Amino acid sequence: MIKDYSKHYNDLTKLIKELGANIPETIGSFNSLHKASTAEGVLSSKTKELIALGIAITVRCDGCIAFHVHDALKSGASSEEILETIGVAVMMGGGPALMYGCEALEALNQFVVLE
Repeated sequence: MIKDYSKHYNDLTKLIKELGANIPETIGSFNSLHKASTAEGVLSSKTKELIALGIAITVRCDGCIAFHVHDALKSGASSEEILETIGVAVMMGGGPALMYGCEALEALNQFVVLE
């Protein structure tokens, strides 16, 4: 079944906020790590989001795919850059990464339509 990635993104965002209310130090620390790790530096935020997407595909994380396709687009990545990132992830992760690369493609298709 094809996921609704926009809904998945929004549902996870709400759940993360709920976790934050229950375990604020842990989620606050994770959010600080995320912000620091994806901030502009020698590598652009866009490049960092593309790296995160490639890793999300190879470790087979649906939620991470939703977040990093969304955030890569928000950081200025083009569809072509995301597609090349999927290609590198498939090369590194083989058949399972190919299947999750297809999930990333579906997320891309859904998020691009929303813009």
